[in-house]
Amino acid sequence: MKAAAFPSKIANLSFPPGRCPLFFRSPAAFLSPALSSSISTPYRKLTRGRRGIEGFMSQSSSSQSLSSLSTSFSSQSESELLQAQSPSLKPKPPPQQFPWLIVGLGNPGKKFQGTRHNVGFEMVDALADAEGISMNTVNFKALFGKGVIGNIPIMLAKPQTFMNASGESVGQIVSFYKIPLKQVLVIYDDLDLPFGKLRLLPKGGHGGHNGMRSIIDRLKGSRDFPRLRIGIGRPPGKMDTANYVLRQFNKQEQQELDYTFQTGLEAIRIMLLEGFNKSATFVNTRKSMEQLS
Repeated sequence: MKAAAFPSKIANLSFPPGRCPLFFRSPAAFLSPALSSSISTPYRKLTRGRRGIEGFMSQSSSSQSLSSLSTSFSSQSESELLQAQSPSLKPKPPPQQFPWLIVGLGNPGKKFQGTRHNVGFEMVDALADAEGISMNTVNFKALFGKGVIGNIPIMLAKPQTFMNASGESVGQIVSFYKIPLKQVLVIYDDLDLPFGKLRLLPKGGHGGHNGMRSIIDRLKGSRDFPRLRIGIGRPPGKMDTANYVLRQFNKQEQQELDYTFQTGLEAIRIMLLEGFNKSATFVNTRKSMEQLS
């Protein structure tokens, strides 16, 4: 076929009614078998292309589903994270507050009231009176009372086991209430301090004091608890020590001792409310009544 005649043949072609125009039909219908077979491959490729588009659309739909699932999971994770961080769901319990145990050492009974060996008892009595704490309960082999100073809970105890077995009472209280030893203050008389002098220490040995020796033994040998020592001075001349510690105070000594107790009360309040170190500085640098006068 000549190139010049090809357009006229096309122009003379007629189409049956209802048929599509030429350019919307497959070219294979108007060409020779050889040419038709040569273009069949591209036609099939086009068909595969449509399937590819359908596959792409399917993949796109799957991708949208995955995206939706991912968004849902992300939103759920964020929600769970916010719930986990919300303090209203899991409030933290307040830290456990242990009471302070303040123990005064002495001997029970009227026979020993007002003697030098009982200044620990007298210091606790002065504290109970000042803070309005009743000491009428007998528990743990001691006269026992509970109260507060500021917002700090305290327990007061006067062991009734006699001095040399004071640890029986103190050990039971510490064990029952699980009180940390750093919150066990023991108040007792000390021969090695001048009369009326106070000394507050964070720990130490018994210094030959039988009551302190008993307490240390009952606390499994631990010496790591604070103590407030009240000076009663050395016996005059060649007086026996045992007789001296069981002597009562004269009028002048009692007046000075009352001043000492007031200082001790202030020291205990400072220790509970402001810390041990500040209290120790207050006590250990304090001058006695005799020095002030």
